[in-house]
Amino acid sequence: QVQLVESGGGLVQAGGSLRLSCTVSGGIGSINYLGWYRQPPGKERELVAGISSGGITNYADSVKGRFTISRDTAKNTVYLQMNSLKPEDTDVYYCRLILRGVNYWGKGTLVTVSS
Repeated sequence: QVQLVESGGGLVQAGGSLRLSCTVSGGIGSINYLGWYRQPPGKERELVAGISSGGITNYADSVKGRFTISRDTAKNTVYLQMNSLKPEDTDVYYCRLILRGVNYWGKGTLVTVSS
């Protein structure tokens, strides 16, 4: 059974940094895509950053230059380094895996940025 476990969320002051981690387990084989998403109140879940199996990354415009996604293939883990955090980055951050055409989601980790 595929499982995604996120960690690294917490409370930080504006301008601070956090690093989120998402570890995938469950006999996954080759991973197609890993990404981080968030869901602002009243809105649809949106992409924050994603990374393909080939290492190609993409970012939401609002986080470009501040956030960096990376992956450790040996550990089946994806990271999101978040710098220069803003209060509007406050949200629950979800890890998403696309594996052989199937979507999997983690339960999320809360990031709170105080002003």
